[in-house]
Amino acid sequence: MKQETWLITGGCGFLGRNLIHALREGGAAGVRVLDNLSVGSREDLAQAARFSEVGVEGPLPALRETQLLVGDILDRDLVMRAAQGFDVIVHFAANTGVAPSVENPRMDCEVNVIGTLNCLEAARAGGCRRFIFASSGAPAGECEPPIHEELPPHPVSPYGASKLAGEGYCSAYFRTFGVQTAALRFGNVYGPLSAKKQSVVAKFILDALAGRPLTIYGDGRQTRDFIHVADLVRAVLLSASSDKAGGEIFQIATNREHTVNELSGMLVELLVERGLAPPGIVHDAPRRGDVMRNYSDTSKAKRMLSWQAEVDLKSGLAMTLDWFLKS
Repeated sequence: MKQETWLITGGCGFLGRNLIHALREGGAAGVRVLDNLSVGSREDLAQAARFSEVGVEGPLPALRETQLLVGDILDRDLVMRAAQGFDVIVHFAANTGVAPSVENPRMDCEVNVIGTLNCLEAARAGGCRRFIFASSGAPAGECEPPIHEELPPHPVSPYGASKLAGEGYCSAYFRTFGVQTAALRFGNVYGPLSAKKQSVVAKFILDALAGRPLTIYGDGRQTRDFIHVADLVRAVLLSASSDKAGGEIFQIATNREHTVNELSGMLVELLVERGLAPPGIVHDAPRRGDVMRNYSDTSKAKRMLSWQAEVDLKSGLAMTLDWFLKS
């Protein structure tokens, strides 16, 4: 990553800030963040790096250290200008999660499909060396796990459908235009800097620390593949540098499934170990669009990227809880 420039869409969010911290530590030449601040904020970005904000009008200034450009990936012209001349583009900006996509499928499509197309067009015009697309296991839909890259996709939710479309455009831009894309299907990511993330781990911790019960949708036997953000960041960095990643899809998870009941039990144990009151647990109706079992076969990433997850769930939860307690 040294002496390379990186554009990160959605960089004020949880994943972006963790990646920016790693890039600054690793000596990247410069980072530009394109974010509409709908989720993350300037204050959030400041947790990861000192930055300067640049205006959207007129020529963009030369890249130095870390820049913030406030704008939307649906603004095609702005995305084109923002991406000019970058070595690596990491496309994190998205409508995330099943529930918002069920509530507003059109918005989910516009952001996740048209927004991704705008970014791919900018990568093609700007001559970027590698384009990394943040996907998920949602395109696979309801199937017998473990999920792997060769399974026929059958998305259950509009979110899964929009991410599948993004993967399809990445494949097309690689094969038609030679854009070196890599689509990473992330598991359920958790870790430091996730206070605004609408994921089960962050929500459980925030509820527990606020004295609220943990709400489990359904009976809690549904499984997920929980990956610590440090492992995910390593996968992004490796996919950006590997000469084997072009045009490929990779499952980036832990190759292990844990039920939501197991997750809540681990968190309760960790809270008690720290002298905190254990939260109550309540069950609500299952959510539309959720799948029952989900975990990934990560052997392709191990074979082609020399990557595998290293942080087990209980250790990762402990690190995450300690971050929340200190923040």
